[in-house]
Parts: sequence; C-alpha cells; structure tokens
Amino acid sequence: MMPEIQLQSDLLEYIIRHQFSPGDRLPTINELQAPEHLGISISKVREQLEVARMLGIVEVRSKTGMRMKAYSFTPAVRLSLFLALALDPHNFELFSELRNHVEAAFWNEACKVLEEEDKAVMRACVESARAKLNGDHHSGHIRIPNEEHRTFHLTVFKRLANPFVMGILEAYWEAYNAFELNRYSDYAYLQEVWTYHERILDAICAGEYDLAREIFIEHTRLLHHQPRMQTMGQSVAVPAEDELIEGAV
Repeated sequence: MMPEIQLQSDLLEYIIRHQFSPGDRLPTINELQAPEHLGISISKVREQLEVARMLGIVEVRSKTGMRMKAYSFTPAVRLSLFLALALDPHNFELFSELRNHVEAAFWNEACKVLEEEDKAVMRACVESARAKLNGDHHSGHIRIPNEEHRTFHLTVFKRLANPFVMGILEAYWEAYNAFELNRYSDYAYLQEVWTYHERILDAICAGEYDLAREIFIEHTRLLHHQPRMQTMGQSVAVPAEDELIEGAV
C-alpha cells in the first residue's frame, strides 16, 4: 500500500488520485474548478497549474489543451539550480562536484548496460569533436564541440533506469551552457579534454570499466583549468586573447 503523501497541491493530488498517464488529456481550467474535480477558484487552479508546468508534469498548448508528460526530475532540479546560481555563481562549482560524484558512483553500472549503438554515438562525438578542433586555426574555422560534449556524457548514462541520475546530469549540462563554459575555451584545453574522452571510450569498448572510471575522474579535474572557471574563481589570469577560441556548434 502506497503511503499517503501530502503534495500541498490540489491539482497534483488530483492527478495522482486519478492516475493520469503520460499523454492523457486533463480537464480544462474551467472544468477543474468545478466541485466534482478540484472545487477551487480559477486563480488557484492557474497558480497550481503553473507549478505543475514548471515541474514538467504537464504541458499546456493552445490547440491541444493540457496533457500529462512523462516524469522527469530535470525541471525541478534545473529550476532550483538556476536559482542557486543566480544567488551565487560559485554554487556551480558545488553542483559540479555533486555531478562528478554521481557519475563516478553509477559509472560501472551505466557502462555495463550500454549497447553498441550507444558506443557508436560516443565514437561519432569524438570524431566530430576532433574534426571541429582540427580546423584552420588562423582563419578562425575552428568550432567548439558543444553538443558533442553534452551528448558524449549523457549517452553513458542513458540506459540507466534512474530518472534522478539523469535529472542531475541534464541540469548540470544546462547550467554548463548557461555559464558559457562551452563558449570560450583554451585550444590546448579542448584538445586535452577530447583526448581524455577518446581514452574513456576506448576503455569502455574494451570492457575495462574500472579503467574508464579512473580516466573519467582524472578528466573531471580539467574543469578547474577551464578559462571561464578560472575567471570565476579569480585564481589565475585569463589566457591571452589569441589563446582563446570563441565558437558555437
């Protein structure tokens, strides 16, 4: 028997009580305020609906109305994380540490359930990143492999049946992008990052998950040498302009 949990939201409790599934259409706002549904004012329905929307539980569209979405931990984590970053940017370093520990803790479990198609995606990320970084440096044709970086890491954990792990990791990468850590990078730093990624993938493909985990942990320390992170911490001088690459996927 499921314990009774107080969600402090008439709408969320109504959703749970009626066992709505992803894709199910919810009653309209006018219908929800009726006594046979929620029995609360339209203003309260709208307030609670907005909370549900921000939590990623429902989607609201003008033509199709309100529908249930599959559960995701990401929206709640992202909202709280972005508030924390707005209060103090250095909270990114704390969340980054959490992300590192989560990935390390679930590393072997995640690697064991990877399929060949996942490894192919990761290999394509490495090859695409190398192609972008090996462009003509002097003419400015080098591009930073932003999406490849995110995709490589998230692919490692995509087969885990754990929405909470993915929620933390997806929120991390959104914060990473928000901080523009994917925008200004030292060229040598980027090359070293992708050398690590290639080594990680080679170890995974060889079934050497412990080795891959060790390389991953070692590579996470590179973030502290990322130019943007150094500027945030004011620990070292920002690299010279000609040593930085600005770009986007």
